[in-house]
Amino acid sequence: MSNGRFLDERQRRILLALAGTWVLTLVVKPVLAITILNALITLVYVIVLLYNAAWFRQSLKVPELVQVSDWEARSIPDDELPTYTVLVAAYREGNLIADTLLMLELLDYPKDKLEIKLLLESDDSQTILAAMRALAGSQIRIVHVPAGQPRTKPKALNYGWQTSSGELVTVFDVEDIPDPLQLRRAAVAFQRLDPSVVCLQARLQYHNASQNLITRWFAAEYMTWFSTMLPALIRMGSPIPLGGTSMHVRASALRTVGGWDPYNVTEDADLGIRLHRQGFRTLILDSVTFEEANVDFVNWVKQRSRWYKGYLQTWLVHMRRPLDTWRQLGALGFVGFCVVVGAAPVLALLNPICWLLVIIWFIGHYIQIKAVFPGWIFYPAMLCMFLGNFLAFYRNLVAVRIAGRPQLIPALMLFPIYWLMMSIAAVRAFAQMATAPSFWDKTMHGLDHRRVADGSELRWQSPPISR
Repeated sequence: MSNGRFLDERQRRILLALAGTWVLTLVVKPVLAITILNALITLVYVIVLLYNAAWFRQSLKVPELVQVSDWEARSIPDDELPTYTVLVAAYREGNLIADTLLMLELLDYPKDKLEIKLLLESDDSQTILAAMRALAGSQIRIVHVPAGQPRTKPKALNYGWQTSSGELVTVFDVEDIPDPLQLRRAAVAFQRLDPSVVCLQARLQYHNASQNLITRWFAAEYMTWFSTMLPALIRMGSPIPLGGTSMHVRASALRTVGGWDPYNVTEDADLGIRLHRQGFRTLILDSVTFEEANVDFVNWVKQRSRWYKGYLQTWLVHMRRPLDTWRQLGALGFVGFCVVVGAAPVLALLNPICWLLVIIWFIGHYIQIKAVFPGWIFYPAMLCMFLGNFLAFYRNLVAVRIAGRPQLIPALMLFPIYWLMMSIAAVRAFAQMATAPSFWDKTMHGLDHRRVADGSELRWQSPPISR
């Protein structure tokens, strides 16, 4: 269950057999071969549309969030709180590390129960020196992660976690501004929840949502994902692709699943699937961590291509024994896993091709297109295109309205441009799958125009969820 091998031997044989059969058919009967391929692609789109419709319907219900009030979080005596480990992996973040440490110091948790590890690559001298200057008098500990491949965040997390003592473990990113009471909320929630609940995912939002058009799109997408869609997935019994930060997990469960996969570039999503396969449950904690939305197109594409590549890796790993995955996730959970994790990067790659074919068809009604799109394929495909795109737009509109952020609605009118950006990222992801599967595309942080050197403008404030 590691991406250390891109494909196992069985997957390699099956893929080669299918590809060889299709290519042979393409040579002998090209129209038939392309028609079969179109039928399979359309079937995937139909399944995704039906699942997304059910998923959206569930998302319209009031989200079932784990709520712990400020009073309840502060009222529990310190000696009744569990020990906590906070892991923060950073690489080439010397310009940001002082702000990071400031945010970590604001966490409201008893110091004798809190272990904070700053995981820095041993050859990243700039970040190490900046951290040492900022750490004067702090209990935060620097852990030097040995240089070597794979140079990934999950490798650093595993290295730091192996010598940790916390009963609960969480991860923060360097640009995070977490709710200061988040650790206390999670600790209280775990005490009152069933032991089968081993993971709590806090909600993520962006503190620079209004900086430019890209950040507005990104913010709307995050509001949809963490405030409506993830709670709906839980209600449907599907596995939860965790966020890369602010997921709080019992250390015992983390040991059971073997920690993080160092070769997977979305180690968070993979961990969520492995926890679910072991029979563990994940819920959403009503606590917010603010992150920095990418403001730059190139930076955004690098990050999104890494996410898509990691989703592909996760899907391939858990499809090595598909019957085992089906049995452990259940039928609906298995479909949800394939739609949410497997289909997302694939359809992002295929979407512009399908859009182009539709445009060409309406322009010229070319007989070549009609030959490979008979009516029994054409009409379901067109239905998926129009309803699917409408649903993708409408669910973001609903989420923004629920969150009380109407100022983001004008940006949503241009959302098809954002979808095209996703397709560009998907092309890059598939190319890297073939050339550099475990390469970690570095995301540049600290581009938010509101950040200042002493971090004085970076303070946490809670956004309400209203209905």
